[in-house]
Amino acid sequence: MEDLFRHLETLTTLPVATRQILNDLFRPLHLPRHAYFVKAGERTDDIAFIQNGVLRAFWTSADGVEYNKTFFTEGDLMGIYYALLRKRPSHLSVQALTPCTLQVASFSRIETLYDDHPAIERLARVQAEHLFLIKEQREIDLVMLDARARYEKLQQEYPGLEQRIPQYHIASHLGITPTQLSRIRAQLPE
Repeated sequence: MEDLFRHLETLTTLPVATRQILNDLFRPLHLPRHAYFVKAGERTDDIAFIQNGVLRAFWTSADGVEYNKTFFTEGDLMGIYYALLRKRPSHLSVQALTPCTLQVASFSRIETLYDDHPAIERLARVQAEHLFLIKEQREIDLVMLDARARYEKLQQEYPGLEQRIPQYHIASHLGITPTQLSRIRAQLPE
């Protein structure tokens, strides 16, 4: 839990009483490799802090092609916010690519604390702003950067990720084929 609180403290200051309330809301969850945190079409009320492991959020087309939207690694706070805020089934699946250790809490229970605990509401707002900025930058990168530049940026943002997950997941995230990724990797200096 200390990793979670270190992360939360980077977003906003948390009074001791607020830390205790949050501590009581989170519970550990272990996901084996390939297990799902949520599947597309299912309802979800959980958010999770990743203590260890790599997960992917992805969408599957009608013809069965998977598109990786994002990766979650150690220190990330994740949830399918569209589904959480709209109280609708998730349009994305979240799957463990490695064995994962998570701290999980009910989003709706956290929401009920906003009025009485401004620090929790502020924390949720700052986290939402953070996620918006990440989403906005990803959309800009997909339009403005070529595949090689997107790959190099991924290497900077997720150091060591390539050694932990299959390359086809990296390619899907970049919006290219595994063959294109192999060509890009071959052109880069060692």
